[in-house]
Amino acid sequence: MDTGHLPFNAPTSPTAAKDDDLTVLRLIRSRRVGPATYHRLVAEHGSARAALDALPAIAAAAGITDYEACPEGVAATELAAGRKAGARLIRCDSHLYPPALLDIDGAPPILWLRGDPAWLAHDPVAVIGARNSSSLGLRMARGMATGLGEAGHTVVAGLARGIDTAAHNAALPTGTIAVMAGGVDVIYPAENIVLAAQIAEKGALVSEQPPGTEPQARHFPTRNRIVSGLSLAVVVIEAAHRSGTLITARNALDQGREVMAVPGHPMDARAGGCNQLIRDGALLVRSSADVCAALGSRIETKGAAEPVPVPAPRPDPVDAGEIETRILSRLGPSPSDENDVIRDLGLPASAASAAILSLELQGRLLRVPGGRLALG
Repeated sequence: MDTGHLPFNAPTSPTAAKDDDLTVLRLIRSRRVGPATYHRLVAEHGSARAALDALPAIAAAAGITDYEACPEGVAATELAAGRKAGARLIRCDSHLYPPALLDIDGAPPILWLRGDPAWLAHDPVAVIGARNSSSLGLRMARGMATGLGEAGHTVVAGLARGIDTAAHNAALPTGTIAVMAGGVDVIYPAENIVLAAQIAEKGALVSEQPPGTEPQARHFPTRNRIVSGLSLAVVVIEAAHRSGTLITARNALDQGREVMAVPGHPMDARAGGCNQLIRDGALLVRSSADVCAALGSRIETKGAAEPVPVPAPRPDPVDAGEIETRILSRLGPSPSDENDVIRDLGLPASAASAAILSLELQGRLLRVPGGRLALG
């Protein structure tokens, strides 16, 4: 997501074919250039090379003095680290890059991948949920992932403890994708080192972060948008009312993905988020058969003779500076829950998360333990 804001409003455009990996990396790793700004720059200037050359003048016009783009040596070091990790760089102009992911707001311009990129195109479905999952939740995750894999879907998750780990393990025979918060060679949690190695052999490990990057709290919301962006649908199995899983579900809705949830007992806090999603319109599912039936009917509708409804136009984007101002107005010295702040804004989670990250980088906002925010 963007780490700052430069004045561009051109539409998203894939990287020009004439650009090389080094140039693309230099542009996306340059200060104040995040994914959304990257795409606007390339659309405005026609290529990553031209955008990179224009950056100092653009920054100066925005009042940023002594601006320098990412040095060539830094990008070259990242490429070397990727080769050492056995990873490949997939740019957004590559035929290997998932079209569904490219369609989301702020699509990552590059992906580092360990494994077989073919799994990105096998009708992925995300299976996500609580880290402190119950035995029944783990059983459901294993059954869900096994059934989806047997039906031809690649299972996507975030390699977290609990539901994610159970889903990945169950889907190893049929293919699974783990989206990493840090580099593809930095396994978190460490207890999943063996699982990650198996996924690299039988599926794919994916990240937009440079190899060697240790995962930080700010990386997880950006990771989650890739989990949902890669997928046809997101299936939630156990999630508390205030959890990162629900942010992923909101990302999925913003991206036009199907959101499905497994219901749970009203007295179980781990089921509160799932029950809330169902109350708010998510599809109730009890098994992989329900998920496949829903996706199958959706595919049949698209292929029917009846005209496909035209999606409603997206609302005009809210100015990034205005979002930051609104966030700061909701904060004080006492920490506030990040999910509550995002919900109160009434904006797409991706836009709110980008502004929160920008404020954090500016030192105007602090993240404190427990998923809370306070004024910097």
